[in-house]
Amino acid sequence: MKKQRFSLLAALLLSVLTASARERMNFDAGWRFLLADSAAMAKTDYDDSHWRRLDLPHDWAIEGDFSAGNPSGAGGGALPGGVGWYRKSLPLPSSFRQGDRLLLEFDGVYMNSTVYVNGQEVGFRPYGYSSFEYDITPFVKKGRNVVAVRVDNSDQPNSRWYSGCGIYRHVWLTTVDAVHVAHWGAHVTTSVAKGKGKVDIEVNLEGTASVDQRPVIEHTLVAPDGKTVGHGRGVRSVISLAKPRLWSCDDPYLYKVRTQVKVGGRVVDEVETSTGFRTFEFNAESGFWLNGVNMKLNGVCEHHDFGCLGAALHEDALRRKLVKLKAMGVNAIRSSHNPPAPELLDMCDSMGLIVMDESFDMWRRRKTQNDYARFFDEWHERDLSDLVLRDRNHPSILMWSIGNEVLEQWSSAEADTLTLEQANLILNAGHDASTLAKEGELSVQSLLTQHLAEIVRRYDTSRPVTAGCNEPSPGNHLFKSGAIDIIGFNYHHQWAKDVPQHFPGKPFIFSESVSALQTRGYYMMPSDSVYKAPVQWWLPYTDPTFMCSAYDNMHASWSSTHEEMWHVVKHTPYCGGQFIWTGFDYIGEPTPYGFPARSSYFGIIDLAGFPKDVYYMYQSEWTSDKPVLHLFPHWNWLPGQTVDLWCYYNQADEVELFVNGKSMGTRRKSEQATAPLTTEFHVGWRVQFQPGEVKAVSRRNGQVVAEQTIRTAGAPHHIRLAVDYAGRDLCFVNAEVVDKDGNLCPWAEDQLFFTTEGGAKVIATDNGCPTSMERFTSPRRKAFFGRCMAVVRGNGTLKAQGYHLGAAEIHTMYSGAE
Repeated sequence: MKKQRFSLLAALLLSVLTASARERMNFDAGWRFLLADSAAMAKTDYDDSHWRRLDLPHDWAIEGDFSAGNPSGAGGGALPGGVGWYRKSLPLPSSFRQGDRLLLEFDGVYMNSTVYVNGQEVGFRPYGYSSFEYDITPFVKKGRNVVAVRVDNSDQPNSRWYSGCGIYRHVWLTTVDAVHVAHWGAHVTTSVAKGKGKVDIEVNLEGTASVDQRPVIEHTLVAPDGKTVGHGRGVRSVISLAKPRLWSCDDPYLYKVRTQVKVGGRVVDEVETSTGFRTFEFNAESGFWLNGVNMKLNGVCEHHDFGCLGAALHEDALRRKLVKLKAMGVNAIRSSHNPPAPELLDMCDSMGLIVMDESFDMWRRRKTQNDYARFFDEWHERDLSDLVLRDRNHPSILMWSIGNEVLEQWSSAEADTLTLEQANLILNAGHDASTLAKEGELSVQSLLTQHLAEIVRRYDTSRPVTAGCNEPSPGNHLFKSGAIDIIGFNYHHQWAKDVPQHFPGKPFIFSESVSALQTRGYYMMPSDSVYKAPVQWWLPYTDPTFMCSAYDNMHASWSSTHEEMWHVVKHTPYCGGQFIWTGFDYIGEPTPYGFPARSSYFGIIDLAGFPKDVYYMYQSEWTSDKPVLHLFPHWNWLPGQTVDLWCYYNQADEVELFVNGKSMGTRRKSEQATAPLTTEFHVGWRVQFQPGEVKAVSRRNGQVVAEQTIRTAGAPHHIRLAVDYAGRDLCFVNAEVVDKDGNLCPWAEDQLFFTTEGGAKVIATDNGCPTSMERFTSPRRKAFFGRCMAVVRGNGTLKAQGYHLGAAEIHTMYSGAE
């Protein structure tokens, strides 16, 4: 009995000594919200019982109606802004003890957020993309406390794309001991030399212990299987590992550093930091290297919205995006043009996606009337410092970007008097030599570039600094500063051949590229004609269809087709890669159109998540795990109409096309291709439409590799549902209008109505149409070229109906994927 008591006491003592005082809890649930404004809303005794109850993250703008009168304009998505308030009761956590600190952390609030606790202002943060934390200990009391957050996005336009409105990322409440690791205070850096790994750890502590009890800091390096593989000790520590497994795009192997702070033998704080071992180099002659392998950055630029779900962070929507991009062959993401959600970086770490982490779209010179330029002088150092401090431990991040197409590239470039649409266009219009830096001059703009790069290097010297520049001349004030490690061109692929001469010894990438214009399902023929829209930035562009061609034959005046750009990147050894504008369509910036267009045409994947045809061109070039054969367009045309058929393929020598069983000839991809509609990256045929079917057969050494058949669809007959992606909380379901034989009806525009049974609820719908005026939160949606999509929360049954169409239903079950 005594032995049992001793064992119990020993176990209790051990649990007390090893228990961490840090308790971090999600603070998203149970907020009250009202789209209105009054100073009284900050007060503790304010009656908010009539306010809407919701869980964060939340974007109120996505719930509104599209209107030409909304001050955001079509460039900002034509959705409403305004001022909104959030309130929530805060009982002190049960773990809170005398001397503890209570920390309230926001991952992102757009924008101009003011936080109050019990009626007292705690802090203000204007930049809508920065994460921030407040120590609210001095403001709380025993019993009930009230947190109130005022969010002001009324001064519009302030963004060149859709920003969203509200507390659109997660909120966290953390209790820590008086002695604890500071916010973002653990810095972990890895290196590999001659097969041996080294982990450098530096910790910043806050708080003080008694004189006779100095804090002890211990570190443990843990492999993914839970095994301890190294130990360290102290504020600065080094852990060696004999044969680390390297992090790569194909094998994103992650370790954890567990840091414990002990006082008097008791664990008072513990934090875990994910890390990975990798070597990388941007070489001025041979491009990009990862772990000794020469490769291209096959990247895309991504804004932060999730289409019909708006800017509110949904992990399932984010992972769905990345899964689709990864399947295309994407290996890199640029967080355009602002600090990303922390979850994006976590997923890139675990999925093997390289990141360019970007800070600002403007510096002192504004691009829109009320943008961040008005806060830049006061806030840039804090915002940029916080970005680096927050993100520097992520192994996926391989470069920092201090700006995108900032007007400080030139001596004089004002966009203040232009409309938002004109400002977007003039950025890439070109500027005369008088606006460039003079020889031997170090301008204010160059000094500012040095200053921003110095801020980054103050907190991280392990990664290069770049910027997205659409002035390719070496007279660009940013390049002239000498502070840019990697020359980043936005577009201007014609200048790539001169990079070694203009920037000797400097690595080079396309920080932004392509800007092709496409509407899924719409085709402009002849397909070997290339259309620019607009032809020049100052000329208006109109087309009553408000559509762009889904062949790769249409682009903006400053840009190129996908194939033209990929040819340059692929065949330029010193080019490290590119970041295509964009992976997904996004809300806002509907170049080349204005309202009623309210979302972009740039994406390789449309706003609803349906891939456009060019998706398969990249898949054929960037992947090798399975054969690709993609024939397009559909086979529903006017009798006798001349139709251009394209085909992307890989793992084969040739493709043969059959129309109703008759061969139309065999084609091979080639740089020197002489066959009509055939290039280095696709093959094509010009044929007369005959109802029936077209069939593509790819062969290698005479053996069939893959086949694809497209049949002429009859009249719309019924709806077909299929789960596109099932996550932990959300299920994305695709709906197609098909004929009686199950063939997609490519011209169908039927109105579909979604209902649910059981615990399921439709929270959003979309169809990828940039001009649809239907509310995103509506459970009804017109088919767009035969397709639309519904987002469902909760387990249950989704039913889709339409006039004169057979209904369909499907069970929404989640995968449980993390």
